[in-house]
Amino acid sequence: MTTALILVKLKAGKDKHVLEKFRVIEGISHITAVFGRWDLVLDVETKDLSELSWLVISRIRKVVGVESTETLITTSI
Repeated sequence: MTTALILVKLKAGKDKHVLEKFRVIEGISHITAVFGRWDLVLDVETKDLSELSWLVISRIRKVVGVESTETLITTSI
């Protein structure tokens, strides 16, 4: 299992549209709105790194209103 936090920057006025799309994407386990340079933090879980790459590139970044993302792969300590 691969887990990650994905930081998402949105285009102005696209918040509701993006949230609706993200809520139905398999692999996103939690969405948190934040203030600052990023607008959302997504907790994601995938089978492996290949699936994580596919999720980010083919699903998350393709949502209209997503300006940019940064993926932080997590580990237990």
